[in-house]
Amino acid sequence: MKIAIIGYGKMGQEIVRIAKNRGHDISLIIDVNNASDLNDKNLKEVDVAIEFSSPDAAKNNIITCLNNNTPIVSGTTGWLNSWEEVSNICKENKGGLFYASNYSIGVNILFAINSKLASIMDSFPQYQASMKEIHHVHKLDAPSGTAITLAGQISEKLRRNTGWSLEASKEGELFIDAQREGEVKGFHSVSYDSNLDTITISHNAKSREGFATGAVMAAEFIHGKSGVFGMEEMLNL
Repeated sequence: MKIAIIGYGKMGQEIVRIAKNRGHDISLIIDVNNASDLNDKNLKEVDVAIEFSSPDAAKNNIITCLNNNTPIVSGTTGWLNSWEEVSNICKENKGGLFYASNYSIGVNILFAINSKLASIMDSFPQYQASMKEIHHVHKLDAPSGTAITLAGQISEKLRRNTGWSLEASKEGELFIDAQREGEVKGFHSVSYDSNLDTITISHNAKSREGFATGAVMAAEFIHGKSGVFGMEEMLNL
């Protein structure tokens, strides 16, 4: 495939490496210095775009691709207040949009376990749920998109939780301890604490390779498809 890379930070560079190793061509690279090159002419030469940019730029990047019939894989977090608008544009254009808050295979297995565990813990009110996430100091949003996904699963299954908060004192809301340290690739844990014991599930990323591989796999998956997709569809979770 001919792939466009939108966002050429550390993640974008790792995606380029993985894509080339899997036999794909990189036909277009967009970063802050050449944003105007994301246009009709250049997108005609692209089979799929992979977008890891910034929360402020993601929405317009995705819409530009959808308006040019270019399937797009997005991993940018922090823009989902525009999700309904963007997904509707995708459907109206009969385009292809693949979004995930985290492209790691391991994290998506964690999502499946987290949802099941929350269903079980709904029957045990003596356990108080909480979450911790740690990322590198360059990450712009807090909590992470992955943490918000985990929190959403918990709130859906755990009826005593009404949402999430970055403040530990808010009654009925899941506390997310969001930390930014050094070059941490990504750590997420969910704990259920009682007077007698603590149950914890967690995922610790060792490198960006897992995220980049998942993003390229998503591009391979969405090529030639129309609709809105996520990791559950790709991995049959």
